[in-house]
Amino acid sequence: MTLNKTGSRRIAVDGITYRWRIRRKPSYMQGLCWTPLVYAVELASSDRPGATLVITTGQAHPGNWLGIEAEPVRPAHVAASIKEALAQGWRPAETGSPFLLDQAADFTPMP
Repeated sequence: MTLNKTGSRRIAVDGITYRWRIRRKPSYMQGLCWTPLVYAVELASSDRPGATLVITTGQAHPGNWLGIEAEPVRPAHVAASIKEALAQGWRPAETGSPFLLDQAADFTPMP
């Protein structure tokens, strides 16, 4: 699985360049604030795709349909999540299943 380059942003963490992307439109579940915002990260300079990091945040998607205010995902948050995933065993250069990092402990779905 590789990220679409259009709409992705680059970030350097410990001298390694990654790309990260948030889906522009919320999924149906995110639009109703039943599930939290999710974004993906991968190596930017790899010739072959490696394992993608999928981060589930603890906040609503900014484009939700209920008008729930959402804090923007900042590069500092992305960098911290990448470091946490690497510490938990994510190997971005190796092929395989996506590595899931769940940070949604504070998320409360809307009824």
